[in-house]
Amino acid sequence: MQAVTRIFPAMVLFGLFATSCVSTRQFKDLQERSQKCMDERDLLKSENQELTVTNTEMASKMKKIEEKLARLNEDIEKKSDELDQLHKDNNKLNRRFFDLQKAQEELIKGNVKETKRLLEQLQATQEDLQKREDRLRELEKTQAAEKSNLEALRYELDKRNARLVELEKILFKKDSVVNALKDKVSSALLGFENNGLTITIKNGKVYVSLEEQLLFKTGSTVVDPKGVTALKDLARVLEQNPDINIMIEGHTDDVPYRSGGGPIKDNWDLSVKRATAIVRILLDDSIIDPKRFIAAGRGEFQPVDPAKTAEARQKNRRTEIILTPKLDELFRILETN
Repeated sequence: MQAVTRIFPAMVLFGLFATSCVSTRQFKDLQERSQKCMDERDLLKSENQELTVTNTEMASKMKKIEEKLARLNEDIEKKSDELDQLHKDNNKLNRRFFDLQKAQEELIKGNVKETKRLLEQLQATQEDLQKREDRLRELEKTQAAEKSNLEALRYELDKRNARLVELEKILFKKDSVVNALKDKVSSALLGFENNGLTITIKNGKVYVSLEEQLLFKTGSTVVDPKGVTALKDLARVLEQNPDINIMIEGHTDDVPYRSGGGPIKDNWDLSVKRATAIVRILLDDSIIDPKRFIAAGRGEFQPVDPAKTAEARQKNRRTEIILTPKLDELFRILETN
């Protein structure tokens, strides 16, 4: 499909060049505008994929941090218990040391052998006490370092959570905007729904699909008066929602177009000219910024029903107006983080 989409602008420009005899400068301008449209489409697609990957990576990193926090908490509890036990042992040794000193004083004038034994025992007790005190200081340093590490991890987790909450708020806001936009469009086009017009939400976008019978006669690029009325009603909604991008896509069935030497060469040409005709009606007497529009022709290559029946071909002869909220705020957050 991507290859087909890239082929189409050249074909469209060729058709316009062949039929309208525009200057080389105008032809190059059209080529540049077409390339810019494709670049914007590829950028949005790439940014959407990057957002999905970023979301997945953040969820995985958060899970790992939470697991590490749990292990650190368990380790700190064990170290605290060990530290308490060392304090108890230390107190016992201090009492024992005191008792031995007292016994030494009492026996100092007595049995030399017993005195020597007590001195050796006292020395061993002192050495053991020193080792335990060294171990105690080591554990206190380790605990302090682990506590500092835990605080750093908590700070990082809080930052990531705050960023995630902000992203979720923006995504929720985007979904709310899309739902509200659908309601506004449905309200504005209430009289046309189920009469050749349907409004749906798909992939975070609002799709306004208009059947050929509502807009055009067979093989024509002139919009029917009732279709003009529907488009004017839609234009009023689009004027009030300046943060919505608008793509107009023309679609045909798979029956080859018989040009008869006229200005329209084939289904590609017909679908593009229908899309641009609708853009002009939406812009006529409106304050909509033309930069918000993209006009595209899909020809017969994106049917909604691939069957080779009259009913299927009627469904495929349609024009789709795709309304997409701008995601500048979301992209700004991703770039700054």
